[in-house]
Amino acid sequence: MANFSSTPNQASIAANPIFVEGYTGQLSYEAGDEITFHISSSASQFSVEIARIGAEREVVLTRTELPGTEHPIQENASSYGCRWPVTFTESVPKTWRSGYYSVTVSVEDRGGTYVQRGRRTASSELFFIVRSSQPGKDTSILLQLATNTYNAYNNWGGYSLYEYNALNKVQAHRVSFDRPTAGQFGNWERPFVAWAESNGYTLDFAANDDLEFRPELLDSYRLVLSVGHDEYWSAPMRDHLEAYISSGGNVAFFSGNTCCWQIRSEDNGRAHTCYKQWFNHDPIYRSGDHSLLATLWAHPLIGRPENELTGVGFRYGGYHLSHGQFMDGKGEFTVHQPDHWLFEGAGLKQNDTFGAADTIGGYECDGCEFVIKGGVPVPTYQDGTPETFQILATCPSRWEANEGNWFDEFDKDRVGAAMLGIYERGGTVVTSGTTDWAHGLRGNDRHVVQITKNVLDRLSR
Repeated sequence: MANFSSTPNQASIAANPIFVEGYTGQLSYEAGDEITFHISSSASQFSVEIARIGAEREVVLTRTELPGTEHPIQENASSYGCRWPVTFTESVPKTWRSGYYSVTVSVEDRGGTYVQRGRRTASSELFFIVRSSQPGKDTSILLQLATNTYNAYNNWGGYSLYEYNALNKVQAHRVSFDRPTAGQFGNWERPFVAWAESNGYTLDFAANDDLEFRPELLDSYRLVLSVGHDEYWSAPMRDHLEAYISSGGNVAFFSGNTCCWQIRSEDNGRAHTCYKQWFNHDPIYRSGDHSLLATLWAHPLIGRPENELTGVGFRYGGYHLSHGQFMDGKGEFTVHQPDHWLFEGAGLKQNDTFGAADTIGGYECDGCEFVIKGGVPVPTYQDGTPETFQILATCPSRWEANEGNWFDEFDKDRVGAAMLGIYERGGTVVTSGTTDWAHGLRGNDRHVVQITKNVLDRLSR
């Protein structure tokens, strides 16, 4: 028997952590484009599965035994990216339909050499979007995904545009797409897409920044969709969509907290800047022109409230069933104009309610300034809301009191509303005024389904 003068401690012989994660070099691609994958892994090999996520999960590609390498994490990776090299590439085949594609990267090992033995696995998810290489050929409907919002909330590397989920509660003002992120697709856009494709609707897909860098896409579609939590918009994105509406294009915002913050794209769209409530730290603040100030679109220094685009805004909306506001609420809408074509076939009457089972009113909501006339809410048209805007249904909402401090004047006790509404200005714009509209489609709420069908069928023609 061998004799040992000392026994190694467990820490010195323990198995190292196992991991794999990465990102793609662009948000969206079309047939013939080369996707670059930037992967960092503790293992010497990893596997990949790519699947289109729609009504079904359709696996389109698998790869195994790809060479893995661990890459360092830069201290400023949250803001300026990981700068990892290209690990492998894939060309987008013509057979891949436009859509959201989930990439699962996986590794496994047998644990430690001396301790912690056993099969260990690790995996993570990344994504990319495939645009149509022939825009408008198969459908007149374009769904632009809220990829800027995905990036804003992503705290990989330690920081996001929010202090609540950031290292040491430090809020960043710049965030990069060149880092791992799985996005928020599953929360709102996936249930919408699953319902639409299951009911015979074909959609083409794009990223938020395609509205900025590929605005010519819009010319091929009759209807553009925003779904869920579409919070962060650049000025070019907004300019291009507003021009599309003015020229006769239609938009449906099945979303809330929409176009709330102005961002500035940097690094050709691979990063964006937003100073939010710290707008006086933005270098532009010291200039004479505040039009691109990276703060609330509704801030007086910008003077371009989101109402002018969507018909509604967060300033006159707020929270329902979240952030401590209306936590006993039903998440339902009350009908005010049942004879409007949006409600055709829904069987709803004045003051009927709908959507409670799936709490479609929440969690972040948009509305406009209004007064009650003849027992129904009517816009004042003093807050940027277009003069043709009609309020069709509402769900009460309210800001958190301390958030009102971001404005010089704010009524902390004001109760606003999520507003289902419509206006016309060249084209037609519909808004649900709530992030959670798609949850009613997931729950197959007959009223939500009928209203959504009415919008898609009429405005995509």
